[in-house]
Amino acid sequence: MLWYIQFADKLSGWFGKGFGWLIILMTFGVSYEVFVRYLLNAPTTWSLDVSFIMYGSLFMVGGAYTLSRGGHVRGDFLYRLWKPRTQAAVDLVLYIFFFFPGILALMIRGWDYAERAWSYGEVSVNSPAGVPIYQFKTAMALAALLLVIQGVAQVFRCILCMREGYWRLPEEDVQETEDMLLHSGPEHEMTGPDSDKHKL
Repeated sequence: MLWYIQFADKLSGWFGKGFGWLIILMTFGVSYEVFVRYLLNAPTTWSLDVSFIMYGSLFMVGGAYTLSRGGHVRGDFLYRLWKPRTQAAVDLVLYIFFFFPGILALMIRGWDYAERAWSYGEVSVNSPAGVPIYQFKTAMALAALLLVIQGVAQVFRCILCMREGYWRLPEEDVQETEDMLLHSGPEHEMTGPDSDKHKL
């Protein structure tokens, strides 16, 4: 089970970080649109569609990475008070009865949408540019497949937690800006006998 969890975490991380670069492209695209629209009075016909496609792809394909890091929203005002074994048991039930049916439905329907879109080269009807969107439809099926792979890893995490009594957390690969700033303040640079007084 451990090797599969590590494999799924790395796969989800690879896709999540790879598609994360779409934010940079989207920023340049929107900035260009603002420049030509408001300074040159020559708006593009493609910017809106392209930004939707890039953000939607990032949002969907990054879902498995977010799941692997426990980043999805949960009602943890009760959950956090439970023991890890109770949390794992509840999570396991929710994965089996709610998560997998929904994600499998997304994967099946997403594949149908993608196959149909590729068959006739579907383009967006939201702008006269006719931006191709069949690749975006493919991202839906890919996102669902990655979520299924990561979901199985989460089920294994639940089983291990119920056996061992603690959660096996993914490897740390990113750090929140707030945490970096908190730990880089002047109080953490002090040395000497008084330095312990300033530790958080």
